Amino acid sequence: MLNFQGEHILSVNQLNRDSIEAIFAVAKKMEPYAKKQKRTKVLEGAVLANLFFEPSTRTRVSFGTAFNLLGGLVRETTGMQNSALTKGESLYDTARVISSYADVVAMRHPDANSVAEFATGSTVPVINGGDGPNEHPTQALLDLLTIEKELSRFDRKIDGMHIALVGDLKYGRTVHSLSKLLCHYKDVKFTMVSPDGLQMPDYVLDAVTNSGHQIELVNKMEGNLAADIVYQTRIQEERFPSQEEANKYRGGFKISQSIYDAHCNKNSVLMHPLPRDSRGDANELDNDLNNNDNLAIFRQVQNGVIARMALFALTLGVENLVDKYETEVPWYSAKKNS
Repeated sequence: MLNFQGEHILSVNQLNRDSIEAIFAVAKKMEPYAKKQKRTKVLEGAVLANLFFEPSTRTRVSFGTAFNLLGGLVRETTGMQNSALTKGESLYDTARVISSYADVVAMRHPDANSVAEFATGSTVPVINGGDGPNEHPTQALLDLLTIEKELSRFDRKIDGMHIALVGDLKYGRTVHSLSKLLCHYKDVKFTMVSPDGLQMPDYVLDAVTNSGHQIELVNKMEGNLAADIVYQTRIQEERFPSQEEANKYRGGFKISQSIYDAHCNKNSVLMHPLPRDSRGDANELDNDLNNNDNLAIFRQVQNGVIARMALFALTLGVENLVDKYETEVPWYSAKKNS
């Protein structure tokens, strides 16, 4: 898809390399606004309905921040218990109502395909913020944007790179969506590092294999982290049949500075969709990595804002008008000139 205006963004399956690059081109133009160097009122008067029926911090706030930075207003619902869905209202009916209030909807829901079902009743664009174990297309886009920017520091490109995906690859929807986006690139080597019970689903493996990429499936980190990108995932305990089952896997794939030094390349970039589980029995990415220049997790977060700004601008058809409605940011200008 290259004509984004008025369209839903529900799955990475809608995207090809040209559309990915179009999104990234707009996202990079958003950086001065995200950094508060200047502001735009291009979406002044527009309303985002931010519907998060599953717990979220970064994604929910990132969507809201992105819309505010374009000059728009945000109205939120958080938690299933605070919505009419608990009274038996269908997703279709909810969509018909909410889309009459808003100009665009960002939605997260715990059930697979629920956002697509909601979109059938919406009269405005709907952007999928995560539907259960299924997909997380905006996270995949910001991850891919991060990979592109991080590799450029070492004069590398996504084509021909080596990525190690580590941890819960069964329930980790971010790696499902990211892997499918990477199918649009050339000669990517995948090392998939997971416990025997948490391997990548077959449909993702098939998509990667059918795209001609190399895959290695392993169940230990030792000797398997020497990649350009090391992308670790949290054990998705909320998606396991029981807490006891989830506990069996917690802490099995910790990465610390000593493990990085022993098993990663000197320029291996560390990524994680966040939140990283910092509890002692998990400690997925140790705090002793915080001063490692190749820990990209907080740069990922920043890239999430500009990627979502780009999607709002594109789906609402204002991507070429952003600079026409820009003004100075008074406090930023005062600080810069002081």
